[in-house]
Amino acid sequence: MDCLTMRRAGAAFALASILIAGAAAAETPSFERSWQDGKAELNGYRYAVTRYGEERGGRAVLVYVTEPFSMRRRVKVDDASRDPADTFEALKLNLVRDFQTGIYDYNTMTSVFARSSDFAPAKISFSSAEWCGHVYEELRFDRSAVRQTVRSYFEGESGDWERAAPRGGVPEDNLYILLRGLRGAYLRPGETRTVPFLPSSLVRRLTHRATAWGTATIGRADRSESVRVPAGTFDAIRYTVAPDDGREGRFWIEAAHPHRLLRWTWSGAARGTRPGGDAAESASLTGTLRVPYWTLHGNGDERWLETLGLEPLPGAGDPEAPTVTP
Repeated sequence: MDCLTMRRAGAAFALASILIAGAAAAETPSFERSWQDGKAELNGYRYAVTRYGEERGGRAVLVYVTEPFSMRRRVKVDDASRDPADTFEALKLNLVRDFQTGIYDYNTMTSVFARSSDFAPAKISFSSAEWCGHVYEELRFDRSAVRQTVRSYFEGESGDWERAAPRGGVPEDNLYILLRGLRGAYLRPGETRTVPFLPSSLVRRLTHRATAWGTATIGRADRSESVRVPAGTFDAIRYTVAPDDGREGRFWIEAAHPHRLLRWTWSGAARGTRPGGDAAESASLTGTLRVPYWTLHGNGDERWLETLGLEPLPGAGDPEAPTVTP
């Protein structure tokens, strides 16, 4: 089934969710109106990350969209009406990071599937492709356990594991959803909270760390502040995240609706790496769109990247580029 057909199925599921939710939808109209419209939110970022002890420039894209999801199979479903008891609405985030390391580049993507009702994670998958090889990781979250699958080009890294899931645990990758406060602010102004914390797939990949829960203290600034990024100047809410691995993260969230992630940084050193070492990163918003992007795949549609502040790949849309026809 192609993307367009699946999106139609997703739109039908979204409509059904509104009817079924009833009173719940009335209590949270902003989320339903914003996220069950058959479109996705795309955000482009100017991006930098440290790899092999040096800062690398690149770009990042955050894609947010709701879609019907199977709890049993942990996949997007084609027909939500076929097994409604097994189907729930997920808010999916695809976080794409691309950066250059000398002669070769890294292409990574993290996919977070969170229940749109409370943003609890159901599944997080991660892939990394660079000139040495591929790595794929999948985490499935249940009430009491996290099941992990890793398939890696590198020796000694592939396998399947199960770990306990601490109550109230926050995966780092889910911060990019939770801190937006799409159903209400994550914390009150000036409030802090200490939670079980799972470092992100990217951090564990770049620092070669095992998957293990630690803790982190998350705090919200007591007042908003002005933040300037390539996309403009915004009133922002700042969150600070201090994991027990020595890093510090900062997230600036747009104070006004739709509460986009304007900027984020991770500094410090992960445990077992040199200070200023791998996985420190920074990203600043360059542009945003709300469109059914899965329909924008024709030659010429790369022009939409300009709105995101991004450039097409070399040769895209170039009439002088080599063609598939000899």
